[in-house]
Amino acid sequence: MTSELSDNSSKTSCADDRPFTCSVCNMTFTLSSHLTKHRRTHTGVEPYPCDICDKSFADNGQLMKHRRTHAVEKPYSCDLCDSSFAQIRHLNKHRRSHMGDKPFACDACDKAFADNSHLTRHRRTHTGEKPFACAVCDKSFADSDGLTKHWRWHTGERPYPCNVCDKSYADSSSLTKHRRSHTGEKPYSCDVCDKSYSQSSHLAKHRRTHVTEKPFPCDMCVKSFTDNDFLTKHRRTHTGEKPYPCDQCDMSFAQSSNLTKHRRTHTGERPYACDMCGQSFAVSASLTKHRRTHTGEKPYPCEVCDKSFADSGSLTKHRRVHTGEKPYLCDICDKSFAINGNLTKHRRIHTGEKPYLCDVCDKSFADSSGLTKHKRTHTGEKPYACDVCEKSFSDSGTLKKHRRIKHTQPDQPFLANVSKDVITLSNA
Repeated sequence: MTSELSDNSSKTSCADDRPFTCSVCNMTFTLSSHLTKHRRTHTGVEPYPCDICDKSFADNGQLMKHRRTHAVEKPYSCDLCDSSFAQIRHLNKHRRSHMGDKPFACDACDKAFADNSHLTRHRRTHTGEKPFACAVCDKSFADSDGLTKHWRWHTGERPYPCNVCDKSYADSSSLTKHRRSHTGEKPYSCDVCDKSYSQSSHLAKHRRTHVTEKPFPCDMCVKSFTDNDFLTKHRRTHTGEKPYPCDQCDMSFAQSSNLTKHRRTHTGERPYACDMCGQSFAVSASLTKHRRTHTGEKPYPCEVCDKSFADSGSLTKHRRVHTGEKPYLCDICDKSFAINGNLTKHRRIHTGEKPYLCDVCDKSFADSSGLTKHKRTHTGEKPYACDVCEKSFSDSGTLKKHRRIKHTQPDQPFLANVSKDVITLSNA
């Protein structure tokens, strides 16, 4: 195993409050001990071996946590279930889960807790106190667990390995969620209908389909929400606030979940694997959508017409056909759009931006569809075939025009379905 990196250039004057710099990646630290731990993510050094099994660890805290897996002696048994504990205070806490005893009451709201540490943690939701500060960046956390998980973003540490595949995770809850991709377990059941989910967040999202009351209205638009957290997130679409910055690039995000997804563009992590074809995804929602390409499931029906969709986003876009809603407003002119992507394309008319470059010639285009059409002038591809005659065309618009001129009789409706193996046009 590679030895610890040398201390040359470990100190720098570039930042007085973080004088210890990693010579491999230039990350800075306030304490030399933090730099020492961080270096092990580069070297792979694990100087803390377990004296019971053959595992080793990068720091002593991990070793201490691991040793508890060997500590089988748990002399304090619960007389109501088969749980056992190493300490009597842990047994006493556990018993309260059977008795419903919650002697520690919050003086700011009506919540109560089985032990005092949970009350202390809860109180911080009222006070906003975040006493656990990261030594590398400016983030703070309400509890030590939050800081520990966050710290692993800096170190790259993933101490929770899956025993089925070769993936590992920064925290135990992520490993638990991942394991369900192997077992198919869905422990979160809806108490209104018969649906079950592998994650509590998915169940919470589903439950809102049963709830009609939305007591949290937005004071900037006409939307209302089932809880205050969703209202807070929604308001950021009006204010433009993005309080979650990426520590590897200059991007910021309105929601922490979007930051988590974005970070995977840096790490290349794709933790969500399809059990039908093996394709993996960075985001669980992408896996869910992908699975429907295998099953053909379209669980989102339109309540106005008979169409159904594979994902809620497609249903939302479709609904605007019926409502005429165009929520995406151009800030340069007075045009509005039903789909955000169309607004993005439209803005390029004002800016002149053409980010889609042809790799054959020097032409560039404002949108990907323009580039796709243009490439056919190089390849000669004509994927849009007329089902009446034998002509083919490079784009759907030209096919539509051809059929209207050549094959539509007066007072005869224009048929919009293209049949041929190459492609099918629907609602051209």
